[in-house]
Amino acid sequence: MDKRWIGLLPLLAAACSQAPAYRPPQMAMPAKFADADKVWGEAQPAVPATDKAWWHAMGDPALDAMEERLEKDNPNLAAILAKHRLAMAALRQSKAAQMPDVESSGSLTRNRESDDRPLRGATQPSYYEADTTSASVSYELDLWGRVRDTVKAARANAQASADDAAALRLSLQADLASTWAAMRGADLEIAILSDAVEAYRRADDVTHHRYDGGIANGIDVGRADAQLADAQAQLAQVRAQRGVLAHAVATLAGIPAGEAKFAPLSGSLGVLSVPAALPATLLERRPDIAAAERRMYAANRAIGVARAARFPQISLGGTGGFQSMAVASLISAPNAFWALGPQFTMPIFDGGRVKARIESARADWDAASANYRSSVLQAMREVEDGLTSMDQLQQEGAAQTRAATAAGQASKLSYELYIKGANTLLDVVTAETAELAARRRAAQVATQQVQTSIALVRALGGASV
Repeated sequence: MDKRWIGLLPLLAAACSQAPAYRPPQMAMPAKFADADKVWGEAQPAVPATDKAWWHAMGDPALDAMEERLEKDNPNLAAILAKHRLAMAALRQSKAAQMPDVESSGSLTRNRESDDRPLRGATQPSYYEADTTSASVSYELDLWGRVRDTVKAARANAQASADDAAALRLSLQADLASTWAAMRGADLEIAILSDAVEAYRRADDVTHHRYDGGIANGIDVGRADAQLADAQAQLAQVRAQRGVLAHAVATLAGIPAGEAKFAPLSGSLGVLSVPAALPATLLERRPDIAAAERRMYAANRAIGVARAARFPQISLGGTGGFQSMAVASLISAPNAFWALGPQFTMPIFDGGRVKARIESARADWDAASANYRSSVLQAMREVEDGLTSMDQLQQEGAAQTRAATAAGQASKLSYELYIKGANTLLDVVTAETAELAARRRAAQVATQQVQTSIALVRALGGASV
């Protein structure tokens, strides 16, 4: 070995990363959720394990088909998956710097030399050939970890892009399921209002018949007509809302609005169950937290890349080949040439450019750390909100069901008394209006329960049981 190369060995032995030790910010985690007696441990984000089929528990095959269509045809999801492929390509490019760079070149030229070229010899020919073939090898000695940290940062960014795709996928899945639940809730209200319209139409006919017989007065007729018209107006309004929701479902699934037709749902959707325990591992499933953590790690490695610019950049290189004035004798020992040795560049004065890059990298780290903390706090809030809403909606749903049952009984009794002449139409209208409102509100609460369970599953990163 050339003795001049021995001096590089201590540098090789001392090769190390310039990035600071990676220490994610410590989050103050509560011992348990405020609205659930469940232990809360400190989360260390990992690769999310999102259950892609959590919506199956809602029990609607048509929704399953739309979720599958979303996976294939949603343009927003396709765009972010393309960004992930871009990040993976950037990772492969950064990895290439860890390998030697080998290039080859060659040329076959015929040249004419100027007669008046300075220092031209008298015996030099005016015409000559210059044929060359060569290859070169260069390899950077990553003494300060610049290349390694660049690769680690690129890998973390690629992982973050995958988490971004998972986060958007989960968000789109939840949006589709929630919109679907709203559409199915509109189906329930349409059924309730349709029943009410038919009942009010029969009552209106009875009132007109009684009026013709001199039993009812004009006020009763007006009240019956107004009640029927109001129910018809409510029915038209809910049908319009249902149409808008159907368009939203189609758009999320990548279908032009108006092309997809969804038959009304005869039953109700199932409320997604929440895991009996909510350990920190469920928050680890959230892809947005995982993405924030990976970007924080990438920012940490970027500090090392910026710091490494203060030190010499050393590379080993070599060039060799053949050069001749005739192709026939090109590949021969006398025409061989080569050069071998290390090269280095070292900043001496850059006007503070390196220092500014280091400060910029540290600022990126601070921003990434703050974003990570924000993601964790937002996740905790969403889980707390979901648990609180689920508990209250369960109580509200039970109470509203009782109210609807009682209002239905009162409405039936009031109408029977009216037919017997023991009650006024005003009492009937009041009772029937209360029944319709109670039944609609019960249906709305049931829809809210489904949507809240979807939001809670989304807050838990797609986990359901």
